[in-house]
Amino acid sequence: PVKIKRYATKVTYTFCLGGLSFFMFLVLVLTGVLLMFYYVPSSDLAYQSMKDIEASVTFGQLMRNMHRWSAQGMVIAVFLHMGRVFYTGSYKPPREFNWVIGVLLLVVTFLLSFTGYLLPWDQLAYWAITVGTNIGGAAPIVGPKIDFMLKGGKEIGQPTLIRFYTLHVIFLPLIAAFLMAVHFWRIRKDGGISGPL
Repeated sequence: PVKIKRYATKVTYTFCLGGLSFFMFLVLVLTGVLLMFYYVPSSDLAYQSMKDIEASVTFGQLMRNMHRWSAQGMVIAVFLHMGRVFYTGSYKPPREFNWVIGVLLLVVTFLLSFTGYLLPWDQLAYWAITVGTNIGGAAPIVGPKIDFMLKGGKEIGQPTLIRFYTLHVIFLPLIAAFLMAVHFWRIRKDGGISGPL
């Protein structure tokens, strides 16, 4: 925009939480692509490939830690951003559509975090998948179909890992990128960030 309002330049009003969330998303994409060169989405090799990334790949441990810490930071930043928007009343008309987009982005962020948590294919991942698929399977009427769809069969195994890997590296990032584009467009259409009440 040609002009911005004075309150929009105050760091203490927004704490740059939206920008930090987007920055961490970019770090996650970059480090995730680099990790994909070495990660093997196989139930037999996934854990060992994770260990190899940490021990044998140049800057592998740095990339994995940057990816993991940025993911946790993004969850916190998005949550705090939503809290700030609610606290300042920035969800009120004409911005209610953007609030819905923000809630969808929060859900996608949680799903990205959950699916990424499963990829090391260790005991933590196994039991997280068990709990996650049991929650889906507890849904009335469609529960067994959801459980089967998430696991890719009757038991947790190779099809389960491939499903969550594909969700984590293709579908959820594309959905997040699309929702972010809509989110930024709506901020611009609504006249920039909302002012204090």
